[in-house]
Amino acid sequence: MIGAGLAGCEASYQLAKRGIEVDLYDIKPTSFTPAHSNPNFAEIVCSNSLKSFDTTTASGLLKEEMKCFDSLILNTAYECRTPAGNALAVDRELFSKKITEKIRSFKNINIINKNVTTLPDGIVIVATGPLTTSELLTTLQNKFDSKNLFFYDASSPIVEFSSIDMNKAFVKDRYDKGNGDYINCPMNKTEYENFYHELISAESVELKNFEKKEIFEGCMPIEVMAKRGVDSIRFGPLKPVGLDNPKTKEKYYAVVQLRKEDNTNNLFNLVGFQTNLTFGEQKRVFSLIPGLENAKFVKYGVMHRNSYINAPNIINNHFQVKNDKNIFIAGQLSGVEGYMESTMSGLIAGINAYLMINGKSCLELSSNTMMGAISNYISTASPKNFQPMNANFGIVSPLEYKEKDDKVKKEKLVLRAISEVKNVEKRLNETWFCN
Repeated sequence: MIGAGLAGCEASYQLAKRGIEVDLYDIKPTSFTPAHSNPNFAEIVCSNSLKSFDTTTASGLLKEEMKCFDSLILNTAYECRTPAGNALAVDRELFSKKITEKIRSFKNINIINKNVTTLPDGIVIVATGPLTTSELLTTLQNKFDSKNLFFYDASSPIVEFSSIDMNKAFVKDRYDKGNGDYINCPMNKTEYENFYHELISAESVELKNFEKKEIFEGCMPIEVMAKRGVDSIRFGPLKPVGLDNPKTKEKYYAVVQLRKEDNTNNLFNLVGFQTNLTFGEQKRVFSLIPGLENAKFVKYGVMHRNSYINAPNIINNHFQVKNDKNIFIAGQLSGVEGYMESTMSGLIAGINAYLMINGKSCLELSSNTMMGAISNYISTASPKNFQPMNANFGIVSPLEYKEKDDKVKKEKLVLRAISEVKNVEKRLNETWFCN
């Protein structure tokens, strides 16, 4: 196992709990990628939210399916949950610490702190994530005879609660769906326009020539999004709908939301404020937001290179390399996008490696399920314009008949998916005890 991120830890767990000995390689804590700083495993960088757990949403359905396979990452996320309405947000430090402790508790997981630059012999799962080292990327590129693709994303800044002016900000979840997990910083038109113009003219960190690629839509920096039009962010992360003031009932022109970062309610991240602005400009521009004039930033947003393979050319829906079945690629490197999607790929790769070791057929999930839909999409999409894929209902097989009511339609898709996953898990459970 190369990499102890979300996918690597999930795959290691799925193997180790079934009695397989795993050599888990990770470069930390001897060295770190540009975006990582925590010496523990499964470090979450971009956002502490793992998205919705509502099963009528794509991300919620994915979680529900993963529950059936006893996902280490998902179970631990619930243990480290911090309030965030319908979203599964975690205390990042506690989450990473718990995952590390659980992985280290397995006597058949050998942890080796080393930067792997070549692929070892035997069955290998590469789960080195979007910040795979250049040496290993070169090895993979040469082996697959396929050019790797790149996209670039950014993380949001984090501020201390005590530095937020609650005389200007207020607590409320959008449409009151939650338990008061978000702080809202409202803007009138004049305040918004002033903030907008300063944002689009602020200085960004200059990218090197090799980094000047298309930015991935799923993590668009706030300043890049803003340059698409004066109202682009007002209809995006700053949309004011469902956020009228609970005391005065006042409606606003734009609203910046902050979400709890930890269970002590001391840290909050700016929702949707992934950024590539210089640290000085982040302090200057984001302090223009009403309520954040004196905000203390404990962590500024950063932008970093993310790498992924051209999955349709390289792997099948089992996350196996097509021309070398001993190698699996998992995590964001495999072409999935999102924390739970990465975890899911590690879960499938780990189970399939176990089945392969025992001479059994790989796990088969159809596109009726969210897990199967993602796996099938990244392995069969057009390689010419391939982009990483999140969980979404657009890639799930439609119902056999038309259902006009969207709510009813999603409910039926969910029931169909869970039924299939439970049947597959039952057969897998029986397989564990086969000789």
